[in-house]
Amino acid sequence: MRIGVLASGRGSNLQSLIEAWQEGKIPAEIVAVGSDHAEAQALTRAEKADIPHHAFPLKDYSSRIEQEQAILTWLKESRIELLVLAGFMRVLSPDFLKALNCPVLNIHPALLPSFPGLHAQRQALEYGVKVSGCTVHFVDEGLDSGPIILQEAVPVEPGDTEEILTERILKVEHKLYPEAVRLVINKLIEERNGGKRE
Repeated sequence: MRIGVLASGRGSNLQSLIEAWQEGKIPAEIVAVGSDHAEAQALTRAEKADIPHHAFPLKDYSSRIEQEQAILTWLKESRIELLVLAGFMRVLSPDFLKALNCPVLNIHPALLPSFPGLHAQRQALEYGVKVSGCTVHFVDEGLDSGPIILQEAVPVEPGDTEEILTERILKVEHKLYPEAVRLVINKLIEERNGGKRE
């Protein structure tokens, strides 16, 4: 299976996917890495792994719609069969998802459906929860609302700051995301049955 990845920042989840792929843990090939930021470290990681990559900074386009269309065209030309969002800080439009016509995965630093959207770790701390975590889910037209693939809990420790909790969750994300991708590729889990194993 041909995988495309979109990332906006440092790309640590991308790196975990690259390493799992290189170690043969993911039976697929990462063929495209795109970012909406030209300086994203994710692009540097892709370059080091000899993966085709491209930046789509908003300033190069007349609108977000035009930017999204350029990303869509590039992914289609790359013939991707699975799109993985690895810290891509943009909500994809329903038109994009329909036109792409392949599964799209995302990882979120909370136990969905709790704390969707931005700053999930901050939301968790402000609410006072004792357990946080991360969720890999299929992307649908809502905000962090698609069928859940995998989740793992992460304890909230006394004295945690947003930064400390973020790093603790991120370590779990790096293990959980490659496993979720493996399950989807091997058809052990599918979007149409609500994220449940067959």
